[in-house]
Amino acid sequence: MTKLRRNVTRGQGRLEGFLARKRVARANALVPAELRMGRVLDIGCGFFPYFLTKTDFSEKYGLDKGIERDLRAELRKRHDLALVDVDVECSARIPFAADFFDVVTMLAVLEHIEPARVLRIVQEVERILKPGGVFIITTPAKWTKGLLRCLGRMGMVSQVEINEHKASYSRKQVRAVLEEGGFSRTAIKLGYFELFMNIWAKARKERNRFELEEFQPLESEKHIRRKNLFKKRPQ
Repeated sequence: MTKLRRNVTRGQGRLEGFLARKRVARANALVPAELRMGRVLDIGCGFFPYFLTKTDFSEKYGLDKGIERDLRAELRKRHDLALVDVDVECSARIPFAADFFDVVTMLAVLEHIEPARVLRIVQEVERILKPGGVFIITTPAKWTKGLLRCLGRMGMVSQVEINEHKASYSRKQVRAVLEEGGFSRTAIKLGYFELFMNIWAKARKERNRFELEEFQPLESEKHIRRKNLFKKRPQ
C-alpha cells in the first residue's frame, strides 16, 4: 500500500499547517451550499490534496504536475477523489469539457504562475465552469512579499514555496485578470483574510444570455401574428 505524503506544501514551515487550515476554511465558506451536489476541481492541489480531503462535493477532482500514478490510485480509493497529472501553466487547455464543473478553486496557486500565462488559465476556468458555477481564488496580498521572504528565512513558512513565487497581486489586479478572463465585474467579489495578508476572490460564471432570452422574441412574434389574424382586411 502506498504511504500517503501529507505535507501541504513542498519544503517545511512551522506555520504551514495552520495557514493551510485557514485557506481551506475560507474556501469552504465561499462555496454556495447548492453547488455541493456537483463537481469541484482544485487546480494546483499539491501532492497531498488537503482541500479536497476537507470539503464535501458529489465529485472531487484535483489537478497538478508530477502526481505519481500509484498515489493517484490510493487517493481515489481512500478519499474518493480523482487526481490528474497536468502542468496547467504549460498546457494549452485544461483537460475537461466545457460547462463541466460547479466549482473551481486555485488556493495559493496564482502567485506560482508566470503572469503572461495567467489570463489563458482564467479563460480556461471560465470555459469549464457551468453557468452559475463559481471560481474561488486565494493569494497573498501584494504588500506581504518582503514579509513572506523573511518568514521563509526564519523557517515559519516554506522557503521552497516562497522562492517559487513568480508574481504578487493586489485586489485590483485580481479583479482585472478575472474580468479579462471572461467574468462579469458585477459577478466578482473580493476580500481579505488572515489580518489582510491574503486575498480571496469569488467569481460567478453568468448564465448564457441567449439561454435566458431565447424564447422571448418567439413569444412576441407569435403575439404579433395572432393580432394580424384578427385585423380587418381592407375591402
